[in-house]
Amino acid sequence: MRARTITCAMLTAGLAAISAAPAFAQAQGFGQGQGQGQGQGDTGGGQRTQRIVQPYIEVGQVVSAELSPGDDVLTFTQIAAGVDINVQGRNSGAAVSLRYERNIAYDDNALDTDTVSGIARGTLGVIPGALSLEAGALASRTRADGGGAVTSNPLVREDAEARIYSAYAGPSLNTRVGDVGVQGVARVGYNRFETDNALVNQQGNVVDAFDDSVTYMGQLRAATRPGEPLPVGLAVTAGGFQEDIANLDQRVRDLYVRGDVTVPLTESLALVAGAGYEDVEISSRDALRDANGAPVIGTDGRFVTDSSAPRQIAFAVDGLLWDVGVLWRPSSRTSLQAAVGRRYDSTTYYGTFTYVPNERSAFALAAYDGVSGFGGVLNNGLARLDSDFEAIRNPVTGDFGGLVSGTQGQALVGALGSVRSAAFRGRGVNASYQRQMGRTTAAFGAGYDRRTFIAAAGSVLAPLNGVTDEAYYITGGLSRNIGPNANIATNAYVNWFDGAGVNNDATAAGVSAAYSQSITQRLTGRAAISVDYVDSEFTAQDFAFATALVGLRYDF
Repeated sequence: MRARTITCAMLTAGLAAISAAPAFAQAQGFGQGQGQGQGQGDTGGGQRTQRIVQPYIEVGQVVSAELSPGDDVLTFTQIAAGVDINVQGRNSGAAVSLRYERNIAYDDNALDTDTVSGIARGTLGVIPGALSLEAGALASRTRADGGGAVTSNPLVREDAEARIYSAYAGPSLNTRVGDVGVQGVARVGYNRFETDNALVNQQGNVVDAFDDSVTYMGQLRAATRPGEPLPVGLAVTAGGFQEDIANLDQRVRDLYVRGDVTVPLTESLALVAGAGYEDVEISSRDALRDANGAPVIGTDGRFVTDSSAPRQIAFAVDGLLWDVGVLWRPSSRTSLQAAVGRRYDSTTYYGTFTYVPNERSAFALAAYDGVSGFGGVLNNGLARLDSDFEAIRNPVTGDFGGLVSGTQGQALVGALGSVRSAAFRGRGVNASYQRQMGRTTAAFGAGYDRRTFIAAAGSVLAPLNGVTDEAYYITGGLSRNIGPNANIATNAYVNWFDGAGVNNDATAAGVSAAYSQSITQRLTGRAAISVDYVDSEFTAQDFAFATALVGLRYDF
C-alpha cells in the first residue's frame, strides 16, 4: 500500500478560513443590517426572487493515465444523477448542488465506486424579518494517498479516496425591542472524515486522523445603535462554542460574555472597543495502553480511547478578554471591520473587508483566529456561506472541490490542511474575487492557514502540543458561453502544505478544461481533460495523472 498523507485540501467556501468565530466578528454592526442573498426579478420590496431547479443525468467514458512514476491506464464508465437548486424569496432562500456518481471500471485491479458529493445552504423564514431556521451540509471526497498532498480531483484508484461530511442546523433571531436590537443564533453540527485504510507517513508511522465530532454554538446579543437613544452604541453579548471530538474523547469549550461601545467618528467611520470574560478549556482522555504501556491502535488506524481514564486538561484560560477596532462603511458596497486585542491569553487579530462595486464583481478578504477541532472548521465555514451561490464542479470527475460563485463575493476556498485529530488554534487570512465580464465568469480564491495543535502533557497526543502545520492555496475558474449553445470552462489550483517535522511538506497542482455543446434543448455533449500533479516528501515518488472524458448530459 502506498504511504498516505495527513493533509486535506480545497473544499468549501471558507471552510479552513474560519475556526471558532471571534465575538467581534459576529457581534458588531454600525447602523447597518445584514443583507440576504439576491436573485433575479424584483418583488417590489427590494428583495428579488429566483427559482431554478435543474435535475440531470450524465453518462461518460473516462480514461485516466498515470504519467509518473508509472504508466498505468484506467478506463471506466461514469454514470451520474444530480440536481442543482437555487430558490430565493423575500424571507427564505436555498442553494443546493447534489450529485450521485457510479464509476464502473473495466480493469480488474481497479475498484468500482459510488460517490455522493454536494453542498447545500438554506434559510427558512419562520417569522418574517425576525426568526428563521438555517441549515447547511457538505459531502465531498479528496485524495489521501501517494504523494502527501491531496487534490480537488480525486481520481478513482484503489486506496486513494477519503470522504468528508459535514452538516449543521439551528435557528437565527433578528428583531428589535424598542431601540434595542436583539440578535441570536444557535447551531448543532456533525462532521466526519472517512478513510478506507490507516494514514501512514513515509517513515511508516500511523497518524491519528480525525474521525468525527459534534459541535454546539450559541450566541445572544442586545445592542443599540449610535444615536438611538445615546450618542454611542452599546452592546452586550454572551455566547459559547463546544466541539466534542471522538478521538480520545477530546473536548473544546469556549464560553464568553462581553460588552462593547461604538463611537462614531464620521458618518461612515466608527471606533469600537470591547471587554469581557472568557473561559476556554481543551481536554481529552488518554489512549488505551497494552501490557507494555504502548498505545493501542484500532483497525482503522486511530488510537483507542481509554474511557475509564480521567480527563486531562491540555489548555485552560479563565479571565479578561478585550479588543479595539474600527468599523468603516462608506457605502452599501464597501465594508471594513478590523480589530486587535487579547484572547486565549495572547494577542489576537481578526477582521473582514468586502467590496462589491457592482452586480458583476465582488472582492472579499478575511483574517481569523480561533480554537476548534477539524469539525469546527467545517461547520463554521458552512454557516458563513450565503444561501445564494452556484457550486463549481470538476469537469472531469464531477466532484465538488470547494469553489463557489455567489452574490456576496463567495469565491472562497480553503485548504483543510492537516487532518490530525488534535484540537488546535487556527489563524490565517483568505481572499476571493469574482467577476462577470460579458459572457465570461471568473472566480478566484487564495489564502494562508496556520494551525498550532494543543494536547495534554503525558497523553499519547503530547508530542503534538505546540506543533504547527501551515497551508497555502490558490484556486480559480473561468467559464465562457460561446454563442447560445456552447460553453467552455477551465479550472486550476495549487496547494502547498508545510507540515511540522522532517519530510512533511507537500505540493499539489492541477488544471482542467471542458467543452459542452447543446445537441437538443435538453441534451448536451461534453468533453473534458485534466492534469494533476502531486510532489510530496511523505513518499519517495511524485505522482502525475492525465484524465479525459467524453459523454452526454440530459437536463430534465
